[in-house]
Amino acid sequence: MTELTQGERGARTWSDDEERALRLWIAMARAYATVARAISSKVAEYGLTAPQFGILEALHHLGPLPLGELAEKLLVTGGNVTYVMDRLEGLGLVERCRSEADRRVVTAHLTDEGRALVTEVFPGHASYIAGLLDTLDAEEQNTARELLKRLGKGIG
Repeated sequence: MTELTQGERGARTWSDDEERALRLWIAMARAYATVARAISSKVAEYGLTAPQFGILEALHHLGPLPLGELAEKLLVTGGNVTYVMDRLEGLGLVERCRSEADRRVVTAHLTDEGRALVTEVFPGHASYIAGLLDTLDAEEQNTARELLKRLGKGIG
C-alpha cells in the first residue's frame, strides 16, 4: 500500500484551534484506552471485570449505595449496574436490599466475602495504578487531574 499524497487525503478544512483540539482528544482517548486495558488486565487477575471491580471498590469506600447512585458514581447506565450486580451476586460478593422506607429503592451492599476480597486486593491494586501513572511525577499528576476536572466541568 502506498502513502496518500496531500491531494488524495483531501484539503484541510479546519482551523489551527480545531487541529489542536482534535490532537488533544486523540491523545486523551489513546491514553485512556491504554490505561483501561492495563487495569482490565490487572483486575482479571482477581477473577473480575473492570465494571465488577468498580462496583466492589465503590461499595468498599462509600458503603451501601442505591443502585441509581452507584450507576451515577461509575458513569454507567442503570441497566449496566443491574447486569454487573447480577454477576457479583452470583459470585456471592454483593447483595441487594430493598429499602423498607421506599420499596422502589434497591441498595447494593458488600457481603462479607466481597469485603474480604476488596480488602485483600485493593492495596496492591492502588500500587499497580500508581506504577502505571508514575511516568508523571506527583506535581504533573495533580496538574493533569485538575486540568481534566476543569475540562469535564466546563463541558458539563
